[in-house]
Order: sequence, then structure tokens, then C-alpha cells
Amino acid sequence: MENLERDEPLTPAGRMFVSSEMNQIINCVIAGENPIDIEAVRAEISNSLMVKHPRFCSLLVKDSSGREHWRRTVVDVDRHLIVRHDTLSENPLVSDEVAVNEYLADLSVSSPLGTDKPLWEIHLLMAYNSAVFRVHHALGDGISLMSMFLSCCRRADDPAMRPTIGGVGASASAMLKRRWDFWTLLKVVWYTFVYILEFILRGLWLKDRSTPLSGGDGVELWPRKLATARFQLDDMKAVKRAVADATINDVLFGVVSSGLSRYLDIRSPKALQKGLRFTGVAMVNLRPQPGLQDISKLMSSDLGTQLGNKFGMLLLPVHYHKGGSNPLEFVKRAKAMIDKKKLSLEGPCSYKIGNFIMSFFGTKVASILNYRIVCNTTFTISNIVGPREEITIVGNPIKYIRVSSTSLPHAITLHMVSYAGKGRHANPCRQRHNPGPRSSGEVF
Repeated sequence: MENLERDEPLTPAGRMFVSSEMNQIINCVIAGENPIDIEAVRAEISNSLMVKHPRFCSLLVKDSSGREHWRRTVVDVDRHLIVRHDTLSENPLVSDEVAVNEYLADLSVSSPLGTDKPLWEIHLLMAYNSAVFRVHHALGDGISLMSMFLSCCRRADDPAMRPTIGGVGASASAMLKRRWDFWTLLKVVWYTFVYILEFILRGLWLKDRSTPLSGGDGVELWPRKLATARFQLDDMKAVKRAVADATINDVLFGVVSSGLSRYLDIRSPKALQKGLRFTGVAMVNLRPQPGLQDISKLMSSDLGTQLGNKFGMLLLPVHYHKGGSNPLEFVKRAKAMIDKKKLSLEGPCSYKIGNFIMSFFGTKVASILNYRIVCNTTFTISNIVGPREEITIVGNPIKYIRVSSTSLPHAITLHMVSYAGKGRHANPCRQRHNPGPRSSGEVF
């Protein structure tokens, strides 16, 4: 009874993320310029806000009714540090980046986090000057976890300063800044109704037509390959300026739409009709403060708001067009679609619907419906804005930050994170064969 009084119940989103259907782990690779100092890393972790935060020093336990709780424990940092001195590939011609990609792809399907310790760990890949920070999604979403990570970092040009970060996507406060009139209000109501109706139908039976991009039930267990692309944000801004009132997210989604259409051109040049729709799933930040979260507030007692998962779900339709189309047309179509999504309340409403189903029907029903939404769509896309400046951690300059996650029943998942004016796009995709011995490699 004494333990139960101290235990803290999981939030509805946290309960969903620990369910067997949606067991999600975020994997973040941090590559350093110099060799890793293990003792310095151990000391930094031991003295960081991370190990003082209730979620990062709590065990996941279940009561007699099977309901999940957080139970405080003493963190043994050595149990969370996994040091690997060996090389990850037997092929000496494989580059460091490809080897780390292979390691990350393997983690996405074969390495859950044990519940005998708090749900995070750090793999130090000494041969590659890289670290893989693994944290369960039940502890927080990408924005709050990026804030937590950056609390351990300093700016490379001024070690006394912490990194800064820009706004991240849409936020709940964005709607309040809009000029309201009758026509705008009517569009808000209409778009919200249409998108929420589709959201509900996706959880029941509405499904994308089968294409070479399709996933489905069980695909999350298939072997994965991880491909990465890097580009300058200034280049994306140049494209943005070519389309009136476009944003970086419009350009990003236009690039994704164009790339997927070109891929389908290669795989099924005659089998697909122009205008065929396939659907992506994206998350939208619902915090009033869209950028870097205040580190001091991360330590507050209101964990569900400050650290946990505070996002809604958007369904983003993509229409197949022949690869010969003007690339800017993809950006214009993406902008027109995203503008409607921004005008709607799909994100906040999907969050409320999820909480309602979790509260009244339980974790099992909510997880199954969420799983079905993923199975009935084609891909996942996420976009996290990282630090504006180059940063260091324990004095080691960071070359890049790359984010991925454990597998979903999607054939393709796209994660973008920016760092010091550069974008890195990680793309874990299923291998095109039946499940069997896990193989490795890089796909472009």
C-alpha cells in the first residue's frame, strides 16, 4: 500500500505507447567529432536534470488490476550505459555512417527496453565516436525529449550558453492568432468535421489502396533498412520563396510527395492511375510554447503537460502524379492541403478523442484503433527542429543528430531533424522480402 501511494499513473498517451500494439522507442544518434570520453559521459549523465526527473528515475510497474504506474527508484547510471568497443560491420569497406545506420535499423525491430530499470539507455559506439540515446515514447514526445537532451549541451561558439531552438510546427496557440470572421469560422467547422470523420473511419475500415509502398499488420516485425539524406535548410528556403506564403513544412512535404510519386513510377509505371491517393500520418505539437521547452518547467509536477506526450494526429493525403510533373507543383499541392489542415482543429480533436477512448474504453481498445489507423494508411512522417547553432556535449563537438523509432506497421517511416542550418532525413523502410534472417545495407 505504501508503494501504491507513491506510484504515479501513466497518462493516457503513455499507456498507449507501452501497449503491445504500439510499443514505441525513440532512437537518437549523436555523432561526435572526437573519441568519446566514457567517464565524462558518465559524470554528465549523473549530474544532469535527466536522472533527477521523475520519469527518468521511475520503473514501469503494474498493479493487481493490470494498470500501469511509475514507481520511483534509484538510478544506477552504469546499468543504462552500454559501451561497445567492437566494429559493427565485418566489411571494412562499409563507412561509419552506413554501419551506424545498420545498427539503428536492427535496434528498431529486435531490442526492447527492459522494465527492470527506467525506460532509457545510452549505447556508446566507441569505434564510431557515436552514441545512441534510446528512450521509451511513454516518457515523452520528440519536442520534450529534444529539450531534455539539449539541457546537457552547450553552444560550440560559446560554452557558457545553452543552445537555442526555433518553433516546431504548429501549436495550439497558432489558431488564436488568426483573424476570425464568419467565413473563417465556417471553414474551421467544416474542415474539422470532415477530417475528424475520416480520422474515425480510418480506425474502423477505410484503407488506402494497396501499392508497392503499403505496409499492414505484422510489417513492424519485418527487418528494416535505414537510409539518410542531408540538405541545407537555405536550399529549402529558396524553394519556399518560389511559392507564395509557403513554409518549410510545405516544401518538405512537397519533396516527400514528389519522391514517393517518382518511386511508384519506377515500381508500377502502368498499374497506377493519376490522382491515386495514399495517406501519411503526422504529429502536431499542441503545447502553447512550440519551441524549446523551459528546462526548469520540465521538473514541475505537471508532467503530462511539460514532459510527456502532448501532440495530435493529422492525416496527410498524397496524390500520385507522374514524375515528369513540375516539382513546384508538388509544393503548391502540399501547401494547399496543409493550409486546410492548419485551419482545422484536427490535431486537438484527435488528441481529445484518443484520451476519451482511453478513459472510457481502456488501453486495449484505444491501442487497437490507433494500430488500425496506422495499418490503414501508408507512411509516417515527423519533423523536429533541432538547435540553431553547432553544439557540444561534454566538450565534444557534435557532427549530426539523427532520429528514428521502432517499427510501425508502415513500410516507410520518415523522420527529419535539423541541426545548425542543416536537415537530416532518416528513412527506415521494410526490406522487400518475407521475414527471415535479418540482413543489412542502405537504401536510397
